[in-house]
Amino acid sequence: MTALRQRKSSKVKEVGLEPQSQRCEHAAGNLDKTTFGGTSWWTVLCIILGSIVGVSLGLLCCIYVATLHENDLWFSNIKEVEREISFRTECGLYYSYYKQMLSASSIQEGLSQLINDNTTESMRTINILQRMNIYQEVLLSILYRILPIQTYLEPVYFYIYTVFALQAVYVFALFLTSWMLSDCWLAGILAGVWYILNRVDTTRVEFTISLRENWSLPFFALQVAAITCYLRPQLRLQHQRVVLWLVFVCTLCFCLTWQFNQFILLVQAFLIFTLDSLDFLTAEQTTSLYLVQVMSLLCVWLLQFCNSMVLGSLVLSFIVAVLFIKHFQTGLKTGGLVTRVGKLAVHAVLVLALTLIINYSTKRVLQLRSDEHIFKFIKAKFGLGATRDFDASLYLCEEAFGLLPLDTFDRLASTLLMYPYLCTLSVLVIVLALAALASLRESGAGRRSGVPEETAFSMRPDVAYNLLHTIFFGLLAFSTMRMKYLWTGHMCAFTAFGVCGREMWTLCLRVIHCNTEGKLKLIRYSVPVVLLAFLYYKFWPKLTEELSELREFYDPDTVELMTWISSKTPKRAVFAGSMQLLAGIKLCTGRVLTNHPHYEDQALRERTQQVYQIYARQSAEEVHKLLRAAGADYVVLEDSICYERRHSRGCRLRDLLDLANGHIMDGPGENDPDLVPASHPRFCQAVKTGEPPYSTFFTRVFHNKTFNVYKLKKSKKKGKRNGGE
Repeated sequence: MTALRQRKSSKVKEVGLEPQSQRCEHAAGNLDKTTFGGTSWWTVLCIILGSIVGVSLGLLCCIYVATLHENDLWFSNIKEVEREISFRTECGLYYSYYKQMLSASSIQEGLSQLINDNTTESMRTINILQRMNIYQEVLLSILYRILPIQTYLEPVYFYIYTVFALQAVYVFALFLTSWMLSDCWLAGILAGVWYILNRVDTTRVEFTISLRENWSLPFFALQVAAITCYLRPQLRLQHQRVVLWLVFVCTLCFCLTWQFNQFILLVQAFLIFTLDSLDFLTAEQTTSLYLVQVMSLLCVWLLQFCNSMVLGSLVLSFIVAVLFIKHFQTGLKTGGLVTRVGKLAVHAVLVLALTLIINYSTKRVLQLRSDEHIFKFIKAKFGLGATRDFDASLYLCEEAFGLLPLDTFDRLASTLLMYPYLCTLSVLVIVLALAALASLRESGAGRRSGVPEETAFSMRPDVAYNLLHTIFFGLLAFSTMRMKYLWTGHMCAFTAFGVCGREMWTLCLRVIHCNTEGKLKLIRYSVPVVLLAFLYYKFWPKLTEELSELREFYDPDTVELMTWISSKTPKRAVFAGSMQLLAGIKLCTGRVLTNHPHYEDQALRERTQQVYQIYARQSAEEVHKLLRAAGADYVVLEDSICYERRHSRGCRLRDLLDLANGHIMDGPGENDPDLVPASHPRFCQAVKTGEPPYSTFFTRVFHNKTFNVYKLKKSKKKGKRNGGE
């Protein structure tokens, strides 16, 4: 901690920053003194009032999204089957395990069923706790069993209210982050209001309740708030340890609730690596944050029954490589500017090379292929080679995995979020660059003597962390739209810090030679109040109108299908179809599935492609053989997929299958010269004729305007099968 103490005692002119003694005179500067041993009654009052405001704002967001969910579906008045159908796609799969745990005779029996599950994938017994991030469903089911709430709260409400309550945690975490950065809890109010007003771009919890990100992002926001506190210059050593444990707990909860955690932590590890290289963090802080990530991942590895994907993650390989290289590269931060830049370049190359070697070796030893579809997708997304790979194309054609739409910026600008964000980002990037350059120019002699040189430019470590956080995750959001929710929430907190913090306004006042403490206080507190008044005037009528708009869930075809399956098919019947529909079938009927939307398994991806041949140009016998190999008794065909118009040509599911099979696609347009015409008609269309050879292998047992269900025949005469060919 020597370096940290040196930072506290050094005299530094911070660009846009006031000396520490002046900062401590303000409310959130006093936050440090009160939280860690101060006794000022005014400080205590400010903290209590700010905390009450933050919690209230979080509860307001919770009530807001819960009301939107109720109004959109009329959730309290629809049937149970309709409520379950409203958990679309993978949401239904995750919720089904909560329902399964509650229907088990005991907690032990429910856990045993999850560990030895033979209904999620037919003809296979898998460990759901190992394969999927569903500990949240397990915990909620246990709490619902042991808490005295069964008489007045239905299980589904306990589930959705918990998810909505996490939104309150999310907003409170953003409130804390902006408060600590700006030393003003008005910034927290502004961050929370912006989060709510930009709901379309900050969350989608009200209609995708069970998605893993809705569980994990509140914990990630708490982790960022804890890291911000950990990096505050005034923090004492004993309190650093407490806060570091909070960082660990938040990181563990985040990792345990989302399967994409390794990619998010990889971005964060790059961020820490950058700050360490530019000397914004001490060696102790850097190592501690890395070890927190490693410990969290290893705990998840143990809790997920030694899931090999964790050990084969890039972030784990990267951290091991960084710590190993740092141990042997002892003179990395010595020498002049050119020497240090050269050393850092070599250091970065060595770390990258060792990361790839470790990751490749680990995957070879563990024979890990579960996440290879992600790297195929990334390779194709960044134009590193055209692909006809079905799995990679499936991701590429999903809007959520495309580039961030430009209309996102129009929406963010309409709430006055984008403009101050860009101003804050631009100014602080310049300050960061100057501070980094000044740090790299420091002489090695000054460092070795223990007396840091007085520099013209500096930046607080917590500010530098949040600045790089918004840059790194902004780039991730630009590349993949689904990841924008990692960026936009923090964007609200960062912008509020820019509006309410001392940094920006001190710099502006210095430029116009009006930098006095009185003017600084006036502008810091008046601008956010004016902004909040404007946002209230402009958006409150829209919010009240939105909250008064009532709709009702209506999907009679799916309700009819689920009702028929529940009443007319055996309980152990195996169903094949699209991943999204099968998740709903498992939730609503409890029937066995051939495949499902949780795509992080190589064998499952291969089976999904085989099952999806029902929408390709394949013979009746070939489709029947593939479905029987997967154990299917029934297959559900959806007209919305068979005659899909939602995607453009080349991205329809039937197009992806044709390309993977080497067949020419439907409709007008060019085809690659190596594609050939298929020798059979499209199965999902031809089977409706009910003529041989389709009638030889399939019998239609249910149909409505949307779905057609066919039962697979088990006994067939050889002559007929040959005739079908």
